[in-house]
Amino acid sequence: MRGTPRGGGRRFAIVVSRFNENVTTRLLAGARACLTQHGVAADDVDVISVPGAWELPFAAWLAADRGHYVAIIALGCVIEGETRHFEFVAGPAASGLARVMLDTGVPVTLGLLTTADLDQALARAGGRHGNKGWDAALAALELADLAAGPGGEGARP
Repeated sequence: MRGTPRGGGRRFAIVVSRFNENVTTRLLAGARACLTQHGVAADDVDVISVPGAWELPFAAWLAADRGHYVAIIALGCVIEGETRHFEFVAGPAASGLARVMLDTGVPVTLGLLTTADLDQALARAGGRHGNKGWDAALAALELADLAAGPGGEGARP
């Protein structure tokens, strides 16, 4: 069984970090473009902006708890840099997003870049390595369809 990336009539939330905004705005544009190309109406996409990657799991949990969305797309960028900030944020943020998905049953896809430097991040936000925001949205479309089941009706709207 495999989900089909179709979005007509389905609602999605995108939770996006403002930290490293020069990267995350590109991820957001990629996610929106993917959803639009696969039939999701602009009015069926809610964007929830948070300060940084650390806050993504909480925002995803709020979105899942509301019960309005078939999937949630999490977008952020943590650049390693010279401090230990990277190790305290990137792993826990990813783990928190996985927990939201497993605890709520609402698919949450990971568009959280974890790179060594800004050049690597930009390469993955519409550069030579594609757009991981697009990829996360495509995964959300497939998981939403998979969760809906053969009759198209899942546990969530």
